[in-house]
Amino acid sequence: MKMKKNQKGFSLIELLIVVVIIGIIAAIAIPNLLASRRAANEASATASLRVISSAQATFRSHNPIYGDLVELKIADLIDPSISDGAKSGYAFANVPTPNPANHWTATAVPLVAVGLGATGTRKFATNESGITLVNPSTGATPGFDPTTRAIISGSPLNN
Repeated sequence: MKMKKNQKGFSLIELLIVVVIIGIIAAIAIPNLLASRRAANEASATASLRVISSAQATFRSHNPIYGDLVELKIADLIDPSISDGAKSGYAFANVPTPNPANHWTATAVPLVAVGLGATGTRKFATNESGITLVNPSTGATPGFDPTTRAIISGSPLNN
C-alpha cells in the first residue's frame, strides 16, 4: 500500500515523548488523588462518629440505656452502612457498657491502614462526652477508661 505524498504521521520518537509526558503527569497526579481520597474517608469517619453520638443521645432520651449500632439502625437513627460495620473505608464499632455505668464508646478504624490502597491514615473514637479522639494508624485505637471515662489513648481532634 502506497502512502500519498502529502500524508504525514508522527514519528516513533514523537509518540514516545508523548507517552513519557503522560507518565510523568500520572506519577504526579495519582498520589495526590489517593491522598484526597484518604482525607475524604477520614472526614466521613469523623462525621459518622458525630452521627453516632447524636443518635445515642436521641436513643437514650427514649430508652433507659444506650444502644449498639444495630439498635440505632432499627430506631432509624443511623445510616445502615454504619451499622453494618463499614462505610467509606472505615470499620465502625459501638460498645455500650452494661448498667449501672451506662456509657458507650464508638470507634472508627481504617479498613486498609498502610500502602498504596490505604483507606485512611488515622483511627478515631468518641463517647458520650462528644469528644472525638484521634491516633495515627500505627498507634493503638484511641479510647476512654471504662470506669473514669478519662482519655487513655489518643488526643482530642480539633475540627
